[in-house]
Amino acid sequence: MPMPMPMPTTVVINSILRNSGAHAAAWVLLLTTASFAGQPATVSSYKDPLELVRKAVQNEIKASNDDTAHFLFRGTKTTPKGSTTRLYVETRDVTAGLVVAYNGKPLTPEQRQAEQARVERFIHDPEELKKKREQERDNAERTMRIMRAMPDAFLFEYAGEEPGSEGIGRVGDPLVKLKFQPNPSFQPPSRVEEVLTAMQGYVLVDAVHYRIASIDGTLFNEVGFGWGILGHLDRGGRFLVQQQDVGDNLWEISGMTLHFTGKILLFKNLSIISTEIFSGFKQVPNDLTFAQALELLKKEESSADGISATGKLANK
Repeated sequence: MPMPMPMPTTVVINSILRNSGAHAAAWVLLLTTASFAGQPATVSSYKDPLELVRKAVQNEIKASNDDTAHFLFRGTKTTPKGSTTRLYVETRDVTAGLVVAYNGKPLTPEQRQAEQARVERFIHDPEELKKKREQERDNAERTMRIMRAMPDAFLFEYAGEEPGSEGIGRVGDPLVKLKFQPNPSFQPPSRVEEVLTAMQGYVLVDAVHYRIASIDGTLFNEVGFGWGILGHLDRGGRFLVQQQDVGDNLWEISGMTLHFTGKILLFKNLSIISTEIFSGFKQVPNDLTFAQALELLKKEESSADGISATGKLANK
């Protein structure tokens, strides 16, 4: 099942756990369709920012539970060490991903063989596939807990309006910009939601379709994870997540930027600096198995759409 729009700090913590060897999950940032009723005629019809956020969060939750639309798409992640491009396919169980380029260049035969062996292990080892499925489910559940808490965890203030643009909402549709800061009366029900007490920033909400087009947040206090034993994220860490309508009221994550520093196990320095752009969304059958998705990825990689004659990844 596709995962809901993530709160990036959850992604950061998952990355930390993965890098420290305690968690080997592969996260995929995806959303699917939801139908909407009772849409307002204009942005100005909403006077209460909290009401707008509540409606948007309700629709994000509804979309995350809708398993009727699956996609094949491309993601290019750039870090200080270079870029990695992957093709992804959503399946009925998990999301399949295949590396197809490093720094814009297709894999060498040796790299391709190693990458295909890596993903094929999920087909030959049911326990590995089960573990991947459980990790994706756990990540989604943590994200949903944070998403549900947002309306109560923050105070929202109107900060203007702007039109949707490429990669952010629906092009030309009105977006309401809201400033958010922690609600002092919010009592986190668990450690998962506690991270919200150290965030502030801005959110862009599509006031016509009630969807979150962008979240731009900053940590204004140090944030511990693993009850402070595993480590912490430094003050000043920033994330940016953007979401777009890819057609027919189907919304997908279009980009994510993370810039965090901190400590792991109280002594090992942590640095997460990355930008990932998602594009080329194509709908696929929603009943694909992992093996079928892998074959589709291989076909896409070798097609003219996947790699251009110059050896660069073709744009779609």
